[in-house]
Order: sequence, then C-alpha cells, then structure tokens
Amino acid sequence: MQLQTEALHAGYDKDTQSTMAVPIYQTTAYEFRDVEHAANLFALKELGNIYTRLNNPTTDVFEKRFAQLEGGAAGLAGSSGMASIFYAIANAAESGDNIICARQLYGGTLTQASFTLKRFGISARYFDVQNPSEIEALIDDKTKAIFFETLTNPSIDVADIAAITAIAKKHGVLTIVDNTVATPVLCRPLEHGVDVVVHSASKYTTGQGLAIGGIMVERQGLVDFIKGNARYPQFNEPDESYHGLVYVDVPLPIFTLRARLSLLRDLGAVVSPFNSWLFIQGIETLSLRMREHSRNALAVAEFLESHPLVKKVNYPGLKSNANYANAQRYFENGMSSGLLSFEVENFESAKKIVDATKLFSLVVNIGDSKSIITHPASTTHQQLSQEELAACGVPSGLIRLSIGLEASEDLINDLKAALSV
Repeated sequence: MQLQTEALHAGYDKDTQSTMAVPIYQTTAYEFRDVEHAANLFALKELGNIYTRLNNPTTDVFEKRFAQLEGGAAGLAGSSGMASIFYAIANAAESGDNIICARQLYGGTLTQASFTLKRFGISARYFDVQNPSEIEALIDDKTKAIFFETLTNPSIDVADIAAITAIAKKHGVLTIVDNTVATPVLCRPLEHGVDVVVHSASKYTTGQGLAIGGIMVERQGLVDFIKGNARYPQFNEPDESYHGLVYVDVPLPIFTLRARLSLLRDLGAVVSPFNSWLFIQGIETLSLRMREHSRNALAVAEFLESHPLVKKVNYPGLKSNANYANAQRYFENGMSSGLLSFEVENFESAKKIVDATKLFSLVVNIGDSKSIITHPASTTHQQLSQEELAACGVPSGLIRLSIGLEASEDLINDLKAALSV
C-alpha cells in the first residue's frame, strides 16, 4: 500500500464495537483470564496486555502504524522525544561505553549526550555531519552507536545517510537517527541502511502542538546484525532480570522488545493512551501537511535569500544550498520539510527581528500548523559557548523558523515588515 493509505489504516483491526476511529483505551491495567494466562504473558509464552506501563491497545496501534510508515519491523512509544532518544541509546550502551554523535543536533539532544549520559558513564564523541569521514577515527571497541539527524535542527543540514551507515556497518556499530523534522513522509532512513529511527511525535506527528510523546522504530532484520555481535552482549547473553531471556533467540523484533521489557518497565517514561490517540489522528493527515509545510517553506526561503539584510539562508530546497544534492537524494521529490533558518548580522539584530514579527509566535517548538520563530542562541542552545555554537552550526545571529500552514504570502509580508524595523 502507498504511505498515505497506510497512514489511515495500518495497525488497526476494528474491535468488537467496529469503531471507525481507533478507541482510546484509557486504563492502567487488564484482567487476566486465569493464573495460567497471567503467567504465560509474563513469561512471553503468550502475547497480550499486562499493564499500560508496558503496553496499551491504543498505543499499540500508534506503534504499529508509525513503524509501517517508516518501513520498520516494530515501534516503541515513549513519553517524549527525549525519552525515546535516551531509550535508544541506553538500549545499546552502558557505563564505560561511548557513542558518536553529529555536532549538528537539537540543543536538548546535545545536552543529554554531553552531560546527562556522561553521568551514566556513557561518553559522547562528535563529528561534523558534513564530513562523515571523521567518524572512523572516533570508533573503538567501546563504541555502541552512531547518532545523527536526517535534517538537523536548527542548522538545517541534510546528512549523507548512506555514507554514515556504510562506516557503521564496516565496524559493526548500530546507527540511530532522529527523523523528526523530515518525518517518514519525506525520508525513510531505514531504506538507506539505518538501524533505528527515533522521533519526537510532539512535532509534525501531532501537527498542532497538542501532545508530548516520542517513538523509536527498528529496521527489519536487525536481529541478524546484533546476533553474535560482540559489541552487544546484552542481547546475546541471558537477561537475569527476565528469567534468563536471551533476546536474539526470541522470534520478535528484539531492539524494541528489550527496550520495552527493560527500560520502559524500569524507568517508566511511557506515553499516555490519550496522547497516542492524538498522534494517530495526526498521522492520518501527515502526508498532506508535510507537502504544504514544504511548499510554504520554500517560498519563504526564496524571499529571505533575496533580502539584503539576510547573510545566509539554510534550507535544502534551495538550489544554491550546499545540502541540495543530499535533499534530492534522500527526500521525497526533494521536499525539505517546514524548518529553515537564516542568519542576520548579530545577536541583537536577530532579537530585534524576532520581537518585531506579528504572525509568527515566539515558541521553542517546531512542526505546528501555526508558524513559529525562535532565536536558538538565547533559548534552545543558550547553554553553549560561542565556540560551541559555531561548531554545531548555530551562530548568535541565527533565527529558526518553523513554517506552518498559513498562506505563504502572509508569512512573507510579516517577515518583510520585521526585517525593515
């Protein structure tokens, strides 16, 4: 089936009530038929509902539908995009290990990798996403994952996915990619060799800024890569916390299974059934919205590129952009989502322009149906030094725009007025 059809039907077999809309199963627990049934569920001899911290029928539809959109084997939802990133990394690495990350990452992800994971004993090493050849020198026998974004936020770079995954495969290292900005409508990283995809569903998936949640999706056949791979003993040796279960011996997608049975079970950052239901509603219109976001963003980018006060526009849909070739290679029909950024002279000029806009809302979010403006150097990347800002592609005069579904002419007029103040 085509992606738009899957977005409307995948993962839901109408229940006994034959509801057209996926029901919200707003419950914490489920009744077992008898003691044997309960024991079989806990021993994985039988699959079914146990407790909403582990699984839920509404969330199950969300996970299956999103996994099908990405072309993956299975999905695991979390309470936020940051929770899903943490689960993906913690599922692959433990104290004493390291991960290799692109420098060009969302500010919250950089903080998690550089500080929070460090306190768990997992160190981060960094490469320039524009130069994947830097990765190989960073890999050692303790490297457990290479993490990057398909379309970086807010530097708006497009990763050379195939080049990065080729290096990872050579060394037997998992790749984890954040596909939040592109969404599976525009980019399907698993088709280009990525092992695990993560998303903040709080962005384009919901589409209206209504709910916080995240999801990870593993590729088909990932077990074959992990089985016997000395980097990942946690999948190949008995799990003492789960009756000696050896994950590579289970006939299920094992990366999301271990994250569910270990991390989701023990850490509990689980998405609510109601939020899963909201994400399902958003998925149904995702294809339509991403096309319109991309069309509007290209029009705004072309206007900004022609403005004398704008030093640089970062949008891979522009033929002049250094990322244009990668966007044409990896993104559906070259559509480049609704996120763009542009540079003006300095920090103060950027603040003045942001404050002068009327139609754009000053919000630290993206992917809303309403357009958003952000000054990363004073908000999402405030914790970074000037040198660190430059290294991750976020100079102090950078302004990030999340282009919504308004008429592009109105958005351009608002920016034109703000730039003239």
